Formats: sequence, structure tokens, C-alpha cells
Amino acid sequence: MPTIYQTLKTDHDKHRELLKKLAATKGDSEERRELWQTFYYEVSAHAAAEELSFYSRLIAESDGQPEGRHSVAEHHELEEMIMGLHEMDFSSPGWLARLKSMKDRYEHHIEEEEEEIFAKAKEVIGGDSKGTISAEFLNLKKKERGKVDEKAEQALED
Repeated sequence: MPTIYQTLKTDHDKHRELLKKLAATKGDSEERRELWQTFYYEVSAHAAAEELSFYSRLIAESDGQPEGRHSVAEHHELEEMIMGLHEMDFSSPGWLARLKSMKDRYEHHIEEEEEEIFAKAKEVIGGDSKGTISAEFLNLKKKERGKVDEKAEQALED
């Protein structure tokens, strides 16, 4: 079983590729809709599962609290940007500009995770050599995918 760090990095690489492809789309195309749907569900489930399995452990330790809280705050900032894009007309000229802004912010976040947060987490919560946290993350991610529509509906009602 891969470690949580390997599992998260694999997801991040998928997200980078989806964002790259999305940034190359034009207008309200079938390709844009399919790529967005995949990214939206993937990143929403990823963030929720990551907070429950990984960041909860990091924040539980006083040495990991500053980094963990910072990353969770970034998740919420990104979630707002993603929901804004999700609700926006795909044919709007501003959609691609907002996507690129979110893409830059998201890529900064995951680079920071991989380069700084992972190093701190390995000190604080360990290397996950048995893949325990990774397995928990994957299980939670699967459950969270089912909740993504629920969260989107609630955001629209608010």
C-alpha cells in the first residue's frame, strides 16, 4: 500500500493534468463540461477526505497545527473559487480567466503541500509506512464523492 504522501501526490498530479486540459478548452464545449465535472468531483472529494484523514492528524499535534490550519484555510478559499466556477456560465468569457486564477492558486497550494507540509507531517505524524492513513484517505474519498452533489445543492440554497 502506498503512503499517504504518495497517494496525495498521485491525486495532485491528476488534478494538474485536468487543470492543464481545462485551461486549453474554449467556450461551452462538451470537452470543457466533461473535464470540469471530473475535476469538480475529484478535487471536492479529495479535499474533504484529506482534511478528515491527514490534516486532522496533523492538527491534533501542537507541532503540526500552524501548517495544518493554514492548509485547511486554503482548502476553504479554493472551495469558494471552485463553487463560483461551477455556478458560472461555461460560455462566459470570464470563465476561463477565473479558471486560470483558481488554477494558479490551486497549484500553489499543492506545491506547498508537497514541498513543505509533507516534510512537517513526516516529522509530526510519521511516514505512514504501512499505508494506514492512505487506506483511510481512499475510503473516505470514495464516500465523499457521494456527498459532493449534496454540498453543491446546499451552497446554492444558501
